[in-house]
Amino acid sequence: MQATRRSILAALLTAPPALMLRGTAEAQELPLTPACGDSPAPTVAQTAGPFYTPNAPLKRDLFADAPRGRRLTLAGFVVDRQCRPVPGALVEIWHADQDGAYDNRGHRLRGHQLTDAAGRWGFNTIVAAQYPGRTAHYHFRVQAPGGRPLITQLYFPDDPRNRSDGLFDARLVLKMSPNLARFDFVV
Repeated sequence: MQATRRSILAALLTAPPALMLRGTAEAQELPLTPACGDSPAPTVAQTAGPFYTPNAPLKRDLFADAPRGRRLTLAGFVVDRQCRPVPGALVEIWHADQDGAYDNRGHRLRGHQLTDAAGRWGFNTIVAAQYPGRTAHYHFRVQAPGGRPLITQLYFPDDPRNRSDGLFDARLVLKMSPNLARFDFVV
């Protein structure tokens, strides 16, 4: 059977985010379903911080915004309290660059997307750096269609600065493999 634009688009839309996000040879495949308990607790909310900027562009690939940074793919699922995928959820990200600085005049290292039919999301970005008073982290705003926004932050495991950061919460630690960081949001 010959590939058509429609069949290629359908394959891309059903591919795991790591496959859609292949910008590097290190991209890894994300399992198809998240592991959920009987009734997963909603993801912990945290402050948006002083660096939120509305109207981030629809953008998955943030690599070009910080070419000197160490590349990392952030990916996961958005699910509800019954562990069902949430398609069409808004997932917005913003974070510091490799020097610990935020772009407060534009949209560098800022973007958003909508989850696919399986609730998957993913961004190609860089490893966020620490800055005075904070451990390295990513800011997220996640909103199911018609739901309230969840604003939170995600952290690296075993970062020594986690202990001294008053906002750090161990329930918001990314699951890491070499070039993939995973987190499943429960809204």
